Amino acid sequence: MATAPLTLVNDPPRLKDATLLLALTGWMDGGDVSTGTVRRLMDGRDVTHVARLEPSGFYIDNFPGSMEVTALFRPHVRYDNGLVTEFEMAGNDFYADVKANTAFFVGREPNLNWPGFADCIYEVCGRLGVKRIIFMGSFGGAVPHTREPRLYGSVSERRLLPLLTQHGLRPTEYEGPASFATYLLTRSPGHHLEMLSISAEIPGYLQGENPLSIAAVTRRLGAILNLPVDLASLRQASTQWELEVTEAVEKDEKLIETVRELEEQYDNDLISATTAE
Repeated sequence: MATAPLTLVNDPPRLKDATLLLALTGWMDGGDVSTGTVRRLMDGRDVTHVARLEPSGFYIDNFPGSMEVTALFRPHVRYDNGLVTEFEMAGNDFYADVKANTAFFVGREPNLNWPGFADCIYEVCGRLGVKRIIFMGSFGGAVPHTREPRLYGSVSERRLLPLLTQHGLRPTEYEGPASFATYLLTRSPGHHLEMLSISAEIPGYLQGENPLSIAAVTRRLGAILNLPVDLASLRQASTQWELEVTEAVEKDEKLIETVRELEEQYDNDLISATTAE
């Protein structure tokens, strides 16, 4: 018997014209900016686990190719002394914070059936009383690790474009492979939902968690939603991260020169933008 894709964990609370913060691992989660930001905003809040979007039918678990490629698709497993202690399939979970009138989704970008996955998200939005979706993500670019990430934005309808200026976001200029978040942008108006996408430009030469970018996006979202956010631990993590990355960079002469060039370009762009204003 086929498993229903959407499972209600608890009775959904009824919010009023709420915002859903959407995080997805995969294509636009470099530096863990997407999932790291939403999890940070959930920390310390009285959230209710509302629903789970089951993975069946949305993912490729066994993709042909090299081990490096297939590892991106296979489930995660942990063995302890010869015994399987953890087997983790893709997780997609909805939460709600009634006091903050905010919902959260933390999941994995689907490989298959984007329309069906989107329909499940829209169904939960309808049950909760969500009016607006905000996605946050990242992309590798020309920002050095010693500077604040540049934040770009896109919206689901032309009438929402003023939000970009209002929230200090650069308009997205891009052509190429699309993300699932972009697919949601195109479909949200048909479900009477507004959608805003925020993308942080992060250093293209780094891998792993990027606390500086997570802090920047978390701070911006806190301002947009008027949510109090404790940034002290993120500031500390950002400082430690920058010191560790700088130490690693200083061991590579070629990378040192690359970072210097990116810093100069970044600073010149900032001066040009300030002059233009």
